[in-house]
Amino acid sequence: MSEQQSEVQVRIEDRIRLMSAVLAATDWPDKAQERKPHGTHAHARLTRKYLAEFRSHEAVRAVQGLLDNGNTPLEALFALSLFLKWPDLTLENAPKWVPPQWDTHLRDFFHRSNLAKFWQDEHEVWDKSLKECRKMLAETHLKDFLKPFLGEITENLVFVPNISYPTDHEIGLRFGQELIVITPPWLAWGESPPWPFDENVAHIFGTIINQFSRHILVGQLRANAEKVAEVADANPLPLPDHFKVTHPTWAEQFTALFGLATTAMYLQDYISKREADSYLTIERKMHKLDILPGMISVLRRYVQELENGRYKTIIDFLPVFPKQLRVAKRIVSL
Repeated sequence: MSEQQSEVQVRIEDRIRLMSAVLAATDWPDKAQERKPHGTHAHARLTRKYLAEFRSHEAVRAVQGLLDNGNTPLEALFALSLFLKWPDLTLENAPKWVPPQWDTHLRDFFHRSNLAKFWQDEHEVWDKSLKECRKMLAETHLKDFLKPFLGEITENLVFVPNISYPTDHEIGLRFGQELIVITPPWLAWGESPPWPFDENVAHIFGTIINQFSRHILVGQLRANAEKVAEVADANPLPLPDHFKVTHPTWAEQFTALFGLATTAMYLQDYISKREADSYLTIERKMHKLDILPGMISVLRRYVQELENGRYKTIIDFLPVFPKQLRVAKRIVSL
């Protein structure tokens, strides 16, 4: 299947690369290493070195200030970059939180640093990542697989490999009619370099399913907030305390569980049992979640009952979901 026919478009986006470069010149990479020491891609390290003399540039200082105030997530910064016109890097109707003349400073940063030439000099590593991801995503079944859970997905699915920053997690965005996931390569153990994109199929599909489904599911849960609140008040989910700390609301807990479980299900259905088992083992250890097999069982049952006409959407399923999850947890733990 050619790229044009692929369900997921894989591309390099220069505006995203530009925001990654600015991020490289802030203290974000140091803070990320403090949170979790990890090996980074050679291009990411080279980018930091290349931009060392620009760390006091107005564009970098502006982004550093947004990071320091703690109110601007990376998702907002990368989404903002997509509103820039390329290649003149102008920004119309900027949100109020954007620093004054930010696009002017960013344009100056881009030209003074000669990033275009730097990227051209580094084109082989970017081309390699692009080729690896297009190989992995040449043929997918994501929209059909997710349809029973999320309904018809009308947005275009876009995957952007990122060998710059952030290096330790993916970013999901909705931009116009596109659902975009920006993904670094899979981290290796300790401080070893990350794996090539095409050597961890679970990582690729995990980031895609988690981020695409999160954006759609969050919208559906918000649109049915009253019904979700009724379910949440009466039915707390049987999850460990550490998971509830990182996912404090019922909706966040459900969305996170959904992403993890459906990734494993997709791997089971379309890749291989070995990949699915490996993914489950890693995620259960990472999140200390023994409930994932039970969650998969519950979602499999939901699909069957949806086909039998018991439910119309996953929102209809929510009132019985907590009880089924508790039952499945007990059965799996026997």
